[in-house]
Amino acid sequence: MSKKDKGSKDSAEKDPIEATLEKAKEVVGTRSTVDQPATEQDPSNVPAQTGEVRAVGERRGMFGASGSGDTSGYDGLVRQTVYPAPSQRPYGGWFDEVADALEARLTSTDLTSAIESVVVHRREITFHVRREDLAFVAQMLRDDEALRFEFCAGVSGVHYPDDAGREMHAVYHLLSMTHNRRIRLEVTAPDADPHIPSLVSIYPTNDWHERETFDMFGIIFDGHPALTRVLMPDDWPGHPQRKDYPLGGIPVEYKGGSIPPPDQRRSYN
Repeated sequence: MSKKDKGSKDSAEKDPIEATLEKAKEVVGTRSTVDQPATEQDPSNVPAQTGEVRAVGERRGMFGASGSGDTSGYDGLVRQTVYPAPSQRPYGGWFDEVADALEARLTSTDLTSAIESVVVHRREITFHVRREDLAFVAQMLRDDEALRFEFCAGVSGVHYPDDAGREMHAVYHLLSMTHNRRIRLEVTAPDADPHIPSLVSIYPTNDWHERETFDMFGIIFDGHPALTRVLMPDDWPGHPQRKDYPLGGIPVEYKGGSIPPPDQRRSYN
């Protein structure tokens, strides 16, 4: 039997999956994504850095439901909700260039306190902005030659019921097409006064995003041209994505039986 025939016979006897993996290595080399560590395949897979964190609440169960029972079977699960600590200079790479340009503009306008903190976490940078200065900071980020964050991908709401005085969070994702950079802005408001300036006049794409965030979380965007619900009926009570919103649900019927709504099922506690 020739060496070629023997090799063909061995390949036929191998598991099909193993044969496919070996073929992939032959095509792209031994450093293919097949055997690369996850952190090399994608930087977002890098574990979060350990260090100082700020606890902003505690989550119980799979869904964090309260008042209606957790029906997931994880009712005993208890996990702290934490924030990564503010980062210190140097942030690294172009993060410092953006921070320097923003700081220079704020210093020239006597608004150095507009940025409450800067967090670099999982290779992403977030600027925490005072809500009363949000519109001014956003316009500087858009118009400054050294910044040029021309596009806002939208605003998302987050609700932390135990973060006293800062229960409502609004998060903005900005893109600089000029410099190919992405940053995040985050602003907070108390539950008792959930007002945040609208950015529609600066980033018109935020129109429906602000409406959705108002609809789901109850954040009021002052200056929005038509802040009405976009998903729920106009007379719908409450805001469905808040953590204190009841689990609720409707019964489901099928041939031979029925299932009660989630808040009436057993809670496994």
